[in-house]
Amino acid sequence: MSTPDLLYTEAEDDLRAAVRSLLTDHCPPAAVLSRAESGRAYDGALWRALGADMGAAGLLVPDKLGGQGGTAREAAVVLEELGRAVAPVPYLTSAVLAAGALLGCDTGQDAVARLLGALAEGRTVGALAVPLSTAPGAPGAPGAPGAPAATVRADGDGALSGQVSGVAGAAGADVLLVPAAGADGYGLYAVETAETSVSVEPLTSLDLTRPLAAVTLTGAPARRLAGDDRAGAAIGRALLTGAGLLASEQLGVAEWCLTETVRHTKERHQFGRPVGSFQALKHRMATLWLELVQARATARYAADALATDSPDTPVAVAVAQAHCAQVAVHAAEECVQLHGGIGMTWEHPAHLYLKRAKSDEIALGTPGRHRQTLAGLVDLAAPTG
Repeated sequence: MSTPDLLYTEAEDDLRAAVRSLLTDHCPPAAVLSRAESGRAYDGALWRALGADMGAAGLLVPDKLGGQGGTAREAAVVLEELGRAVAPVPYLTSAVLAAGALLGCDTGQDAVARLLGALAEGRTVGALAVPLSTAPGAPGAPGAPGAPAATVRADGDGALSGQVSGVAGAAGADVLLVPAAGADGYGLYAVETAETSVSVEPLTSLDLTRPLAAVTLTGAPARRLAGDDRAGAAIGRALLTGAGLLASEQLGVAEWCLTETVRHTKERHQFGRPVGSFQALKHRMATLWLELVQARATARYAADALATDSPDTPVAVAVAQAHCAQVAVHAAEECVQLHGGIGMTWEHPAHLYLKRAKSDEIALGTPGRHRQTLAGLVDLAAPTG
């Protein structure tokens, strides 16, 4: 087994610089704040620049299938920067979850290859139609280990009926990848959102930069992409990849919160001196820095394990999510509190980071759920009595 490489390569540093430059120009805090009230699912212009022009949408897709042939390490760098900017783009939902599910299907099939190529080019936005709270390894339908139980039914002619709630990325998506069960067993289907038999109803979500929706299908025509033999495994792997890379987004959220808090406490004066010079505040920010360093190590470990297809991947992902989710929330809470009153105003971006951190904490499994998974993976018995 190879030793995990937690350091960033030169290519990854270059990618980070390019993505950060793009976000600085196209996604400043003021723009994110104003867009949060626009009612739009995501920033289309920013997504085209990032996903299509820069090619980030296809990082996880092999070049022979129309992608960039990158790995989870590069995708993790992109998500770190998106977390730092709380960027309203469907990267996690389309380029990671939807593309990841398609990569687990038979890419030799024309329907799968064409859809995967469209997602990789950024000209089509996809979403995996499962609740955002779904954890990797969740109990699934018979014959579909690791996949969520289907709440949608497939009839004999391939039409789908049913509802899935709490789907991230569904609003604004062009195609939905829907797990469904029917006479042919468990399967993964592609459904065009333009169909009149498909309803995507936005829900009131805490994080306005990653809106949720309820998807209702009423005899919606669908293409079957994978059957019982591989649909469950494809969805399960996509959820595992998503959870592992979500840790990098949480790392980015925590990094912005600490950096902004240090900047603010240096500039704000009280009793004739910067408030950041008070020992109590120094201790709090030092604690955050230590937590952030640990979070970076676990997030990088998860990304490297996914990139190398390490047998330790489930352990690495569970560790990363159990730790990074809580670090992001703690950093965001401290950011709001140490900014004083301005951290609670709508005009200041601090609340966006707190909402993203809290939303991410329950996305793809809670920290408690991942600790429970980790205990099972390392054969650690629960306490008795």
